[in-house]
Amino acid sequence: MRYIWLVFIGLLLIGCSQATAVPPTPLSSPIASPASAQTPVPSSTSTLAPTSTPPATPTPIPTATAVPPTHTPVATATPVYTGLIGPTDFPPDVNPLTGETVSDPAILARRPIAVKISNYPPLVRPQAGLNSADLVFEHYAEGNVTRFTAVFYSQDADPVGPIRSGRLIDLEIPLMYDAAFAYSGSAGPVRLMFRESDFFERIISPDFAHGGFYRIEAPDRAVEHTLFSDTPTLRYLLDLREQNTPPQFVNSMTFRDTPLFPGEPVSQLELDYGGTYVTWFYNVGNGRYTRWTDGEPHLDANTGQQLSFRNIIVIAAYHAETDILEDSAGGGHNSIQIQIWGEGPASIFRDGQRIDGRWQRQTPTDMLSFTDLDGRPLPLAPGNCFIQLVPLGFDQLFTSSQ
Repeated sequence: MRYIWLVFIGLLLIGCSQATAVPPTPLSSPIASPASAQTPVPSSTSTLAPTSTPPATPTPIPTATAVPPTHTPVATATPVYTGLIGPTDFPPDVNPLTGETVSDPAILARRPIAVKISNYPPLVRPQAGLNSADLVFEHYAEGNVTRFTAVFYSQDADPVGPIRSGRLIDLEIPLMYDAAFAYSGSAGPVRLMFRESDFFERIISPDFAHGGFYRIEAPDRAVEHTLFSDTPTLRYLLDLREQNTPPQFVNSMTFRDTPLFPGEPVSQLELDYGGTYVTWFYNVGNGRYTRWTDGEPHLDANTGQQLSFRNIIVIAAYHAETDILEDSAGGGHNSIQIQIWGEGPASIFRDGQRIDGRWQRQTPTDMLSFTDLDGRPLPLAPGNCFIQLVPLGFDQLFTSSQ
């Protein structure tokens, strides 16, 4: 009832009827060669440059309609598969968000922290701390540009940022991972929803006159792009509130050193968000994917290293434009509600393979979990995950294999 009440409040505030909204139809004529589909040009320090251009035809994720949330997931019998890590009974020294063994189990007794990080304009790059996150979500903010929510659990980041304003998607992510949430600024209706959320006591934000933030000024940056914090400070503030407690995960993802079933060979994937162009290139040597954004190597300012993730997960969910005005630029942009509840299509990229399947999230406190198209477990590779959120019918995913 609590979640239904929260959704009811959100619907009153944003004045739209998302629950019955019809997902958009994919474009009938995909763009053969997007204007922004350029081969990334590495810097002089990059050694892992992609060498192929996108194919002429996009490779969409499976088409499906998001299912509204239900109160109780339907129990189904699951065959026993060998070598799985999770989704239950994780050893005390294994991180349920990565499937990796940690050096000290006490690390897992503290609360995850989700931090809102800017990705536009390009001058905010390189951001600080992204490579230290267990999970990073990239999503549309508005105006075809994207923003990140990074979840830190097994590692710290000092500093982390630049920190920007929260969005409607951030009413979901802290619930999924029983996380705290650090952000700066929000539209009035969104701020009210944060205040009335079940995780308000673990929100840290200047919106509510909280400390823990500082400015790192730069001559080329407006003040809104200069706010930072660090996870040790954020955890200290949670300690003062007695909120830095072990997370209570309702469910978990599944991991395995190798896929249960083979996928399609893919060495490079690219996503054209319109205002941001993303490239991931698979490195056979270390089994990880490195990132380019708008043709440039995407670095972590804390280390100078290129962003590197073990799993890239493309998740399609219905995107509903609301009546909440986020800014006035170009006539104004409205906030987008990304409905990551119920289930929908997903494509997981791991070990140089693409495996299509489905994501599920049946209750507000469930984290995202995955099955293949036949309903079998779809394990991730042990390691960190970068989650690319796209609308249903998204047709600007390009893949290639060398």
